[in-house]
Amino acid sequence: MSEEQAKQKFLEELGRPWMSDEIFDAVPDCVFFIKDREGRYVSVNRALVERCGKKEKRELIGRTAREVFPAHLGESFTEQDFEVIREGRAIRGQLELHLHPNGDQGWCLTWKEPVVNVEGKTIGVSGISRDISSRSEAPHDFEAVATVLDYIESHLDETLRLDDLAEKAELSGFQLDQRIRALFDLTTGQYITRRRIELACYLLERSEESIGFIALDCGYGDQSSFTRQFRQSVGITPGAYRERKKASG
Repeated sequence: MSEEQAKQKFLEELGRPWMSDEIFDAVPDCVFFIKDREGRYVSVNRALVERCGKKEKRELIGRTAREVFPAHLGESFTEQDFEVIREGRAIRGQLELHLHPNGDQGWCLTWKEPVVNVEGKTIGVSGISRDISSRSEAPHDFEAVATVLDYIESHLDETLRLDDLAEKAELSGFQLDQRIRALFDLTTGQYITRRRIELACYLLERSEESIGFIALDCGYGDQSSFTRQFRQSVGITPGAYRERKKASG
């Protein structure tokens, strides 16, 4: 599939104005892409072209991550893309270690969002990965924080204490909190709350679970405490949020 054919097919399905990739060409420390539902690139920026060891954007358009990245990375990126497309659940600020074609390693924060057309159908995935550069932190520090963030993500329904998380990272509570603040401009507690509320929004939109069960899934001991935190974060109750999403869907 040629560059123009890939982009035109995607635009026809999108059914709304196209966001140009050219603005991202001016940001060398940030990779940008849009892929169709088959995981094929339909738009990329210069940074991604260079990371893949290519010279022109057309060398990536119509190809998948499996075709342009080393096997282990290509598989990981593709699985991540299809999870976003299949489940409609965004990835927000995931700390990842990327390997570049020249053998260099670099840490980045990745965001991925489903691309939805005017009919509400998910037809692809868009994403950015922003490089992290820090003179004060060694690669081991990022690896330790990544381990903690992965643990938080898979244990949002449990009690998460700063000291326990810091122990997993072999850091003090203060050290871990400072590193998470530097990455997200949030305390560790605020970061956990944000991830719980984002999970709650996803479950309220995508599942038929009762609000009480969703509260438990998101680490709240009872529905009232969950409702208070949700209202504080989102501005409306969980029930009102669910009804509003149903009405707009």
